[in-house]
Amino acid sequence: MTPELWNRLSPFRDEAIARGIPADDIERWLATARPCATLTRGGDGPVVGRFGGPLLLPADTPDPEHPYVASIDLAALPADATDLPLPPDGHLLLFAFPETADYHETMGSVVYVPAGTAVTERDRHAWNPSDIDDYEAMFKEFPEGPLWATPDVSLPYHHAVELSEEPWSEPLPGHPRAEELVAVWESTHDDIAAKGPLQIGGYADEEAIYSDPVADAVFNAVKAAELGRWDGPASADVSDWVLLADWQAGMDVQGWESASVHWVIQREDLAARRFDRAFTGVFWNP
Repeated sequence: MTPELWNRLSPFRDEAIARGIPADDIERWLATARPCATLTRGGDGPVVGRFGGPLLLPADTPDPEHPYVASIDLAALPADATDLPLPPDGHLLLFAFPETADYHETMGSVVYVPAGTAVTERDRHAWNPSDIDDYEAMFKEFPEGPLWATPDVSLPYHHAVELSEEPWSEPLPGHPRAEELVAVWESTHDDIAAKGPLQIGGYADEEAIYSDPVADAVFNAVKAAELGRWDGPASADVSDWVLLADWQAGMDVQGWESASVHWVIQREDLAARRFDRAFTGVFWNP
């Protein structure tokens, strides 16, 4: 992380000290900070992609099973904007249905189109072959337009890990003041980082969370693989996974105001550019 981003965390440090949190706990928490790219509908940074637009895919790529959300131009994304080993060029296409599944399954996908690949325009409605009206109404609410990138810094929004028995959760290992530190982040975030509907890298956010949304997505990925609803293997170790992208869909899709989408991927798949192995988790509180 660059010194500039590190210095931007000063309001967090000052507020945590003012609340009486010990300096050692503050610095240990700050050590978890990660760079990320916040994508907004305007700004001073480069245009790195867009919501919606024509769906352009290689001829041998099957029609995605979920709605088309956005495309990211990796060549336009600043190289140090995240700590993810992303390709230096080409496009990432993100697909998602922003509604929680009734059973374990992925609710979206990612397609990587290398630079120079021949593409053809596809039917953006192919994911809804039965022409279900409610689905079509949701799709029509999806945003359109260019996305600007702002280099940002991200801290965890979650403060606990889930347990299989009582007390059902505990503070993050090594961070006994995690809940207080998350509250500090929530109160100082807007003074430190930009606010935007789409984020590349960093930590996942969603409404009313206490555990890591990535961990929840990993749990569902493992179950989906066990049930044959998603191609494994899927590691149950959350440290083997990373957040690829985060979409606060509730900022864009009317009727799904509390929906958030998390595209996660195993680190070894990301390093090998196997983006078809990404798993999509969704939180939605209707």
